[in-house]
Amino acid sequence: MDSTAEDGEGTGRRLRELRRARGLKQQDLASDDVSVSYISLIESGKRTPSATVVALLAERLGCTTGYLLTGQDDTRTRELELKASFADLSLHNGAGGEALQAYSEVLASTPVLPEATVRRARLGQALALEQLGRLEAAVQALTLLYEDPACVAGSAEWSRLATALCRCHQALGDQVLSVEIGERALRRLDRLGLEATDDHIQLGAVLVGCYRARGDLAKARLVADRLIRIADDRGGRTAQRETYWNAALVAQSQGRIDEALALAERARALLAESDHVRHHALLSGAFGTLLLASEPGDPERAHQLLERSHAQLVDVGTVLEQASAQTALALACLRLDRTAEAEQHAAKALGLLRDEPRTESAEARAVLAQARFAAGESSQAQETLRAAEQQLGQLPAARSSAAAWRRIADIWQQHGYAAEATGAYQQALNDAGLPGRLTSTDRAGAR
Repeated sequence: MDSTAEDGEGTGRRLRELRRARGLKQQDLASDDVSVSYISLIESGKRTPSATVVALLAERLGCTTGYLLTGQDDTRTRELELKASFADLSLHNGAGGEALQAYSEVLASTPVLPEATVRRARLGQALALEQLGRLEAAVQALTLLYEDPACVAGSAEWSRLATALCRCHQALGDQVLSVEIGERALRRLDRLGLEATDDHIQLGAVLVGCYRARGDLAKARLVADRLIRIADDRGGRTAQRETYWNAALVAQSQGRIDEALALAERARALLAESDHVRHHALLSGAFGTLLLASEPGDPERAHQLLERSHAQLVDVGTVLEQASAQTALALACLRLDRTAEAEQHAAKALGLLRDEPRTESAEARAVLAQARFAAGESSQAQETLRAAEQQLGQLPAARSSAAAWRRIADIWQQHGYAAEATGAYQQALNDAGLPGRLTSTDRAGAR
């Protein structure tokens, strides 16, 4: 058992690392032929195992003898690289659960893999967590990678990490941090003086979305206009699409609906050659929502687009995206006087959101209240609107909550509840940062 082998110390180190990566103890590798104490001596580099022992240990660890002896296992590495590629494809197609499982399986064999593959799998794992709506876990994983000294500023990986962190913090409602991360990253790029890449442009596009969510529409439009010029000059189709999409949303927020429709149509044209199902679904939904907001609008076409979007998002979208699609469908049905369907879609949106305190839940309740008023269910509609108000009261003041308050106020006013409408309009002003007769300290009491 003590015959000489090449690099005994390295064999011991690899044995120890792989055993720990597998979650095994030394006694799990022991047998009648190899004692626990002998395994300990091998791992410490004090004994060099024979070929027979190496083969036995490799079998128990699920690796090749070549890996234990030399650290090289081309067959296993190729298998894991193939699994990582499968995970990348699953992530691209919106199958976050499939991708997460595959990336986790790849990372379970970290000692066998090159560092570049390990980082690729860790990034993919974080993005899969984001896609599944597990945002806190995604932020934790992304931050570890972003702050790692091995992450080079300006690289594609660094840009993707900064972009994902902006998205996640914005989705979690932390508009300040999402904007801070995006601005700091863009300033870093400016100092480096690098020529803009697609990854850099997409980072800027996400920052535009963060400005919009924060209510800083002037800055959002300024950055969006600049990005469109850069993307048209030297960006690829993906970067152009992201830029036009976010610019369309900014235009919508500023009430420039015709311009928003034109920008969204441009984004859809750029997406035509892509096979990214989730992006197709989201853009169809965004375009349908814009058609509903336009005058006179096209509710029939909007409904068709939103139905197509929802059908795709059922397979590839996050829970939040599916719920938003249901709420949009409810609005389209209301415009088409299909009250019962509107009520069903709004109720399904609430079921998906599980009564979590977020503006999307309040918006779904507002639409449900509209449907109930239209169906002559006045008392239920009032109860639903008050539930929406109570839910908004649990959220910090923001542009998104101000818009939800405005929608609730309009519904109250439309149905003759003047006092309730006045209170909701005042809350909308407060959440938008404008002075109203109710101050922020009065919010809880007003409800």
